[in-house]
Amino acid sequence: MIGLALNFAVFCFSVALLLNLWRITRGPTQADRILALDTMVINIIALLVLYGIYEGTAVYYEASMLVAMVGFVSTVAYCRFVLRGDIIE
Repeated sequence: MIGLALNFAVFCFSVALLLNLWRITRGPTQADRILALDTMVINIIALLVLYGIYEGTAVYYEASMLVAMVGFVSTVAYCRFVLRGDIIE
């Protein structure tokens, strides 16, 4: 039963990644593209956690934490670049 739930969750997050990719290419504003990239990072984290559950190892949980940290920093840097034109003052 857990295998069926994992397969369904992976399918749902994969569809969400495709929809985020569509929003990145068709987003009317820069803010939409930034939000789609941030949501894409969250979906990748979820896929890593699901794969860690499937494999039964904790390595993917650590990888998901690293992706979360890099995703947060990159989102903040991209927002600062869009708002101010530079990242470092």
